[in-house]
This record gives sequence, C-alpha cells and structure tokens, in this order.
Amino acid sequence: MTDRPATTQARALPMLDFVASTTTEPRRPTAPGDDRLGEYLPDARSLPRFHLWTLGCQMNRSDSEEMAGRLLAAGCEEASSIESADLVVINTCAIREGAEQKVIGRMGQLTRLKAADPGMRVVLTGCSVREPDRAGLRRRYPAVDLFLRPDEEPELIDRLGLASAQAPIGSLGAVGATTTVGRAVVGVADGLSLTRARAVGEGTVARGSPIAAWLPIIYGCDKTCTYCIVPFSRGPERSRPFDDIVDEARSLASAGYREVTLLGQNVNSYGHDLPPDPRFAAVREARRAGRQLDLAGRPDLAELIRAIDGLRTADGRPAIGRLRFVTSHPWDLSDRLIAALAECDSVCEHLHLPAQSGSDPVLRRMGRQYTIEHYQERLARIREAVPGITISTDIIVGFCGETEGQFEETLALLDSVRYDQVFAAAYSPRPGTPATHLADDVPPDVKRRRLNELLARQEAIGLQRNKAWLGREVEVLVDTVSPVRGHDHDDAISDAPDTARLSGRTRGNKLVHLAGDEGLVGREVLVRIDHAGPYALRGALLGA
Repeated sequence: MTDRPATTQARALPMLDFVASTTTEPRRPTAPGDDRLGEYLPDARSLPRFHLWTLGCQMNRSDSEEMAGRLLAAGCEEASSIESADLVVINTCAIREGAEQKVIGRMGQLTRLKAADPGMRVVLTGCSVREPDRAGLRRRYPAVDLFLRPDEEPELIDRLGLASAQAPIGSLGAVGATTTVGRAVVGVADGLSLTRARAVGEGTVARGSPIAAWLPIIYGCDKTCTYCIVPFSRGPERSRPFDDIVDEARSLASAGYREVTLLGQNVNSYGHDLPPDPRFAAVREARRAGRQLDLAGRPDLAELIRAIDGLRTADGRPAIGRLRFVTSHPWDLSDRLIAALAECDSVCEHLHLPAQSGSDPVLRRMGRQYTIEHYQERLARIREAVPGITISTDIIVGFCGETEGQFEETLALLDSVRYDQVFAAAYSPRPGTPATHLADDVPPDVKRRRLNELLARQEAIGLQRNKAWLGREVEVLVDTVSPVRGHDHDDAISDAPDTARLSGRTRGNKLVHLAGDEGLVGREVLVRIDHAGPYALRGALLGA
C-alpha cells in the first residue's frame, strides 16, 4: 500500500461532445512484427470478439483506447455490437446516477445473451468499481464476470487469460494498488504512467480517431468536492513524467494528428507531485485558492504546453496545430498558465472552467474552496489575455440546501459571464461521498424546474453569442460525416450530388455543420457562417 496524505473529494471531467471516430468497420488485430511468430498464434476462432461500451468522460474514452489496443494486440477482433460479441467490456461513469442506471438497465439483456452463449464474458470497469463496494457489485451487476478498478485496467488481458504469442513479450503482472482517502481504501494510479508509456511505445493504443487524440497527463484527483466520487474511484493525483508526455505528443505529431487534448480530472494541477527538476527552477507561482502546495521547481501545465507548442515542423509551424486541455479547476488557473494560453500558437482559444454554482454558500457546502469573486477574477484575467476566447462550464442545480435565492445567483452568473456552453445536471447523491451526510432537501420537482429554467436561460445566451458569428469566416477542422439533427437545422444543408453532411469544430470549440466532399474529413477548411442556432453553427465552404 502507498501512503499519501488523505483527501476528501474531487471533480470529474464533464461529459462533452466527443470527436466521432471516422472508423466504421470493427478493428482487426494487427499481424505480429516477427513473421516467425505466425505459426504460434492461436486460432482466431478460439479468441473472443470484443465490444467496448464506454460511458462518461474523455478520460474513460482514453482508457478504453488502451484496453482496445491490448485486446487487439492479443489477437482479438472487435465486434460491432454487444449482441455479436463474446467479450463485453463496460467502462462505466459514476458521476451521475443516470449513467450507472444505464448499465444496470443492460443487465437483463446481458444475462439473456450469456444464457444463449455460455462462453460469453462481461467485464465491468471505470468509476463504478470502487474497492469498498466490491461485496455489493455482483448484486448490482449480476451479469458481470470480472470487476476491475480503473487502476487495474492494464491487467485486463492477463486477468482474462488472453496473453498470446501475438501480444508483446513480458507480462505486466499486477499493476493495481490501493491507498487510503480519509477512511476509505481506494485504488491508486501509481502504475499507470509506466503502463501508458509502454502502450504508447508498443503502439497498442487503439485510438478512436485518426484526426484528434486524447493524451492523459495526470490521473486521479486531490480536490475536495463533497458531491464527487472520483477520488474514491481513481485515487489521489499522479502526474505522468514530463518527458513521457512530450514524447507521446511528438509521436502523435509524426502520425499526423491535427488536434490533441491533454487530459486529467484536474489537468491544470499537473506536476505538483513530481520531484523538483533543475529545468523548472523558474516555476515559483503558488495556488491562489484552495489547499496550498509546494510547486517550486516542478513542471506545471504551462511548461508542458510550451514544450508541446515548441514541437515544430520544418517550416516552423506547430507540429500539432490544435492543442486543448480539460478539465481545469479554478484553484489552479495560474497567471503562468494564462500567459501560455496567450502566447502559444497551437493552444486553442477555448477554456472549460467548471463553476458548479453561482452562490458562495453552496460552493462552500460543495467543498469547492473558491468564491465567485475569485472565479470571475480569473475569467476576467484570461479574457483580457486571450480576446475572443470561448468559455464553457459545468453547473449543478438543487445541491443540498440550495435556496431559491442561491439558485438565482447561479442564473445571475450565467447572465454575467455569458458562457458559450453550459453542461448542467440536477444533483443526485452518490454513495460514499461526503455530501451524503448532508440533507438532500431540494425536492425532485424543484430540481427539475430549476434545471429546465437554467437550460432555457443558457439556450438564449448561447443563441445570442452564436449569432455574433454570422457572416464571419472561420477555420473548421472537419472531423466526421454528420447525422441529421433537427435542432442544428441540418435539413437546410445541401443534398446536392457528391456532397455530404459534414461537421467539425472551430479553434474555439464551436460545432459547425457544412456540406462538402467526404474527403474533407481530417482537413482544416475555411467556412463562412450563415446560420446560428443555440448549440451549433452552419456555414458554407469557401474556395470549393
């Protein structure tokens, strides 16, 4: 067991819109690098076809890419659906009750599939698998054969007995470990930096997109949010070594990725747990809010961003054209980080900064450890440094003890900040979190009413902000062929021959729909915006 100062609670990544994979066919295992191993490979029919069902945040998506890569390296083939799979891996989210209920709701279907195919196996991992809950997991998820904490995911192949001559030589063995957070025994991410570096080095990260890539830089969470389960599911913060991250970014640039998102439950607290390094002697800035840390001489997110931005092509351009990071915490939005955003060409002009509430008393009960004054000061500072930056946030309504007046303060925050996008949810107690000791005293109908009122307020704000883009020419990275969605007015996009309904995002993370050739996927194109909705823009391709 690894001893570490106990923390209470934390913040999780928001459920943002993900860049859709351009891969439509199930993935097949790669051939072994050494042809002589061919005769030792198991018969493909003896290996399970796997299906990964991923819920929740970008970190879960990244974790699933590693698990898929390990399964493919072991010789397994991907199935297109749960129904056609012999092995189902469910990567769960426990931030909100609804996400867990989705998985519980599938147990009947999985039980029937296993009855028809006794060889079928089901693995459940992600934030729903917490060490203190192991005794009750089988009651909640009766169709599951194997439970893995997030820190145990690298053990998937060995636990299933699927290691083969096609897999890399040398077993990882047990990498999961535990520590304590308060009085709870939790998984700890001590081994994940090593297993990530190994997966990247061996090319066994099965990325879901050839255009945009996730790059995890820190695992776990040390924050104190009373409503959040992440510290109890993912453990304390563990930063990856600085050079490992830069090397992975360099490999992504070499592979042609156009956009990279740095990931962490609290991405801008990166580096505080790493040893001091003479290269970073200039790093001295302390936190402005929350628990104080000794940051001197350690790499921070600003240094990391500058190093990745420093990767250049022969003509001097950034090797990775678009660099993003998520999720930030107001504690750690330092002046050094703001300066890096303003000065680095590759960093996109968008920031996701969760507020959670506009009321200081509610923030105190949430354990957020900052005030609205501090939050708005940081936003004013970054808007001054990066004019035109788009801002999104997370909001929880109906938290314990929230009065009508305190909810009105949250609406006032929306009116003041004028967010480009808000991800909102009604509070639901999560077992094992400190907030369960508070009275969940806001009635469900009041929570629903407040949530609907907040979403309606933000819809009007979002529409107004998007209308400011009408007539402007913007660069859009086309990432997928887009399905028809009525609220985005896709029906107005041309159905002319040889054109497809495409979508992509601006550097400010605005979703844009357009018509064009499918060959534009993966390219950055110039678009003139001619329609604005509350959630997306529509434009015409220029220079076509």
